[in-house]
Amino acid sequence: MRVIILFFLLISINGYSQWKSYKIGIRGDTLNRVDMKGLKQGPWVIQVPGLRGERGYEEEGYFVDDNKEGNWKRFSLEGIKIAEENYHWGKLHGKQQYFTYNGGLMREESWRAMDPAIAFDTVAVYDLKDPTKIKEYAVVKNDGHAVKHGRWAYYDPVEGIETGTENYWLGKIRTEDDEMIGDEDIKPLSIVNKSKSDTAGTKAKPQVVLDYEKKNSGKKKVKTRDGQTGY
Repeated sequence: MRVIILFFLLISINGYSQWKSYKIGIRGDTLNRVDMKGLKQGPWVIQVPGLRGERGYEEEGYFVDDNKEGNWKRFSLEGIKIAEENYHWGKLHGKQQYFTYNGGLMREESWRAMDPAIAFDTVAVYDLKDPTKIKEYAVVKNDGHAVKHGRWAYYDPVEGIETGTENYWLGKIRTEDDEMIGDEDIKPLSIVNKSKSDTAGTKAKPQVVLDYEKKNSGKKKVKTRDGQTGY
């Protein structure tokens, strides 16, 4: 019996030794892990106390190499879900939902995270009237942020009725006439040779990319919400 207990004890010590720091959850699992390189890994629970009139909250989800990844949920200190977000590369990606402190749905957002490993991305432009139809492809410069991309919906949190919608394409609002309205009113750059992939390579820049860089060189960037988070 002593041998068996010692065996499992050695396994536990060896498992915990790979972490620089961690917490033990109420179910005995390891939470808030920081590896030997100082990077957050695995399941985390983050508690933010109230400050200067702002309500505190608690959120839970997963970290991969210090970046939020996958589904994250945020709760009030009373246990009411006030947000459900999705992340990729530490940035908002996909559908996000935000609720009141009474639990009513206020807003649904749609974001697209940009792969930080590439300088340019190829993104499909879908028909507003037929979301299954691709109208064209566009090459866009990757600034390493997340951008508003897709349908946003606003709700009456009491009645649950949709009160308004917006459609975005990489941070630009699309009108009913399919015009793009953005900070600089730049329309998508068409590509003659369409690719089945939704991600551009990094070896050679197409001519449209070179034209885009030349046209927009020296322009002052406008700071907007970029979907990134960090601790």
